[in-house]
Amino acid sequence: MRPRLSPSASPLALALASAALLAGCAGAGASGNGLTADSPAQIVAAAQAAASAAASVRVSGSIVSEGKPISINMELVARQGGQGRVVLKGIRFRLVGVDGAVYVSGSTAFYTRFAGAAAARVMRGKWLKGAQSGAFRSLASLTRLGSLLGSALSDHGPLSRAAGATVEGRRAVAVSDAPRGGTLYVASTGTPYPLEIVERGGGRLVFARWNQAVTLSVPTDAINIHQLQSGR
Repeated sequence: MRPRLSPSASPLALALASAALLAGCAGAGASGNGLTADSPAQIVAAAQAAASAAASVRVSGSIVSEGKPISINMELVARQGGQGRVVLKGIRFRLVGVDGAVYVSGSTAFYTRFAGAAAARVMRGKWLKGAQSGAFRSLASLTRLGSLLGSALSDHGPLSRAAGATVEGRRAVAVSDAPRGGTLYVASTGTPYPLEIVERGGGRLVFARWNQAVTLSVPTDAINIHQLQSGR
């Protein structure tokens, strides 16, 4: 199991569509859910079903994609959107997706890369707004629980069982995708949520705070990217 890049991802969004998600609320002392006797395919299917029914989740961690380090810390709400922070090649920015729009706010380095040095001086500290199907479409998938889930749990090669572990205090069974170099950990107590994806080479994504309340904050006074483009 390995976070998968969208072939259309821009350099700025580079394969952030990495990977899927989530962690549960039951403690390590909860009763077993039967996964320890299931096949790898059954374990992944159970994780997909549980995650698809979730209301919200927090996804955090980092991966290396095409030699480029990417870190994310996102709160996602089913059928609504998401918000959080992203670091790509040392460039930090905040990201919000809601109501069909994507909002991005970053440092001078971020705006310089996105729009050039002159524009960066004007835009620093401000939010940019674009349509999820527009210039920010490759970032939009990071704010949609369903998109991340599908990318993370559906894209894999031949599966095998791996050694179980305890992840963030919960017992977990493990499924390995050796050809692609990833291991998925799924809760073996309570609801079988995905808890963690560990990628060969040091990448790690943790899925936590399942179904906890999240309030998405829509930035105000954002600069519409279409206005910038039409003004060129």
